[in-house]
Amino acid sequence: TNKQTNKQTNKRRMDSRLAPAEIGANEVPEGFTTADPTGKSSGNNGSSDFAASKKAAAAAQKESILEQALTPEALARLRRVKLVKPETAAMVERKIVSMALQGALTTRCNEGKVIEMLEGLVGEKQKAAAPKISIQRKRYAFDDDDDDDNDDDLL
Repeated sequence: TNKQTNKQTNKRRMDSRLAPAEIGANEVPEGFTTADPTGKSSGNNGSSDFAASKKAAAAAQKESILEQALTPEALARLRRVKLVKPETAAMVERKIVSMALQGALTTRCNEGKVIEMLEGLVGEKQKAAAPKISIQRKRYAFDDDDDDDNDDDLL
C-alpha cells in the first residue's frame, strides 16, 4: 500500500505541474500575457470577442444577401446541399453573393439556376480530378507501313 500511496502522490504532483496555474492579472510579469497558448480561451478576451462579432456580422450579411437573391426553394436546396457538401455549397454561396454585389443578378435565382451552378462546379471538379489516360501501342518491325492495313504480305 505504501507503493500505491507514493504513485498517487507522484501522479498528483505531475498533474499540478502540467495544469495551468491560476495567476492574477497583477502577478503576470511585464511582457507576458495570460493568454492560453493552445488557443482555448478561459476568460473574456476583448480582441477575440471583437473578431467573433465581426465574423458573426459578416455571416449575417451573407445570409441576408442570399435570402434576397434566391427564391425560398433555391435557398432550401442550397441549405440541403450544405449539409452534405459544405465546400461546394460555400463556393456557390460566394458566387451568388459576388454576383449580387456586382449587380449581375436582375431577378431572384430560382432552384434550377442553383442546380446549374452546382452541376457546373461538380463538373469542373471532376475534370480537374480526372486522370488523363494515354495508351501507347508497341511498334513492331513489320508494322512500319501504317497505310497498308491488310495482312496479305504476312502470308
